[in-house]
Amino acid sequence: MAARIDHLVTSGTFSLDGGTWDVDNNVWIVGDDDEAIVIDAAHDADAIVEALGGRTLRAIICTHGHNDHIDAAPALASRTGARIHLHPADLPLWQMTHPDTPPDAELADGQVLTIAGTDLTVLHTPGHAPGAVCLHAPDLRTVFTGDTLFQGGPGATGRSFSDFPTIVASIRDRLLTLPPATEVRTGHGDPTTIGAEAPHLAEWIKRGH
Repeated sequence: MAARIDHLVTSGTFSLDGGTWDVDNNVWIVGDDDEAIVIDAAHDADAIVEALGGRTLRAIICTHGHNDHIDAAPALASRTGARIHLHPADLPLWQMTHPDTPPDAELADGQVLTIAGTDLTVLHTPGHAPGAVCLHAPDLRTVFTGDTLFQGGPGATGRSFSDFPTIVASIRDRLLTLPPATEVRTGHGDPTTIGAEAPHLAEWIKRGH
């Protein structure tokens, strides 16, 4: 059976720079009836295990190190035996949430992860966070963007470890080069497409921070 994309929304908080906000996070599961990977283990390991439905979890992929995207990762890893993957540039953010539990493996730009016969290519897209990555799955006509690109614009860059010109360059150079029909599955909120977001780039550049 070909890989499919399953989706659940979990709720919790995001904390950084002394503030805390309530958030709903998208958790993406890519796989078939036998095996899967989880993209962003947010808030609720029990809900993610239930959504896996007994499938073997091969990997937990972190699109970046903000606590709302990684807070359930160690618990999910403990329950499933899956390894946690994070880009090394986001280790300082990871350590704010899990100082005593390091991730198991590093993500690198251009790395290819394969699950259920489907390849996902790691695209390093810093800006929202130094180690932010997106995962492009051409066979699924999808890119998982974490908090790099949303419907209507780039992820937030007003807090520590973020930079607006960097995120715009990442979107311009790494994401807008993908086919326009590519579905953008985000870390929060509704999906969009590359083609729908491309016309907004000039506006983002003018708008600044």
